[in-house]
Amino acid sequence: MKVCVLGASGTVGREVVLDAARRSHEVHGQTRNAERLQSLPCRGVHAFEPDDSSALNAFLEGADLVVFALGIDHRRVTTFFSDTTRKVLDAMVLRGVPKLIAITGVGAGSTRGHGGFLYDRLIYPLFTRNRYLDKERQEQLIADSELDWIVVRPGPFSSRPRSGALQTLLDPEPGVILRHITPAEVARFVVDQFESGRYHGQTVFIGRP
Repeated sequence: MKVCVLGASGTVGREVVLDAARRSHEVHGQTRNAERLQSLPCRGVHAFEPDDSSALNAFLEGADLVVFALGIDHRRVTTFFSDTTRKVLDAMVLRGVPKLIAITGVGAGSTRGHGGFLYDRLIYPLFTRNRYLDKERQEQLIADSELDWIVVRPGPFSSRPRSGALQTLLDPEPGVILRHITPAEVARFVVDQFESGRYHGQTVFIGRP
């Protein structure tokens, strides 16, 4: 399967590249700086800004699936995710790419308030609120599309794997908290979905209590 990863040099994106390549997928990665992908097993490295429509169209030629793993590192009000997603969806339709897996996170939609005390009371209001408000717009754009799509919402990251099985929730009940997941575990879940129809058209919250 030819897989195009947007944000391939990011925290989760690079893990997706590694896991997908280990499973013999043909992985092509987008990054702003090609040097950041030199150590990764990408069949093709494409350096461009992700909102460049012409570059996106070229990048997605012949693709079977797109992984949206882009991120930003500022707190300001943003429309980066929604603006870029519109262009990605347009390019996918133009190129006939059928499947999209987008990685958003806890704080979007029904997962708000389910990341644990530190995340919900400190990190979200002070650092990530604006990006997740836009990720909600992004998720709605994806849901309104006619693609085969999955949105993956990981809980707050941990630096090392924890004991216990990961949980996947579609609509977390009040008081439920999921966290304690590593970027590599997120990537493994994402790659598991490449050929699975289990979560087609759904948003999946994933982590450990």
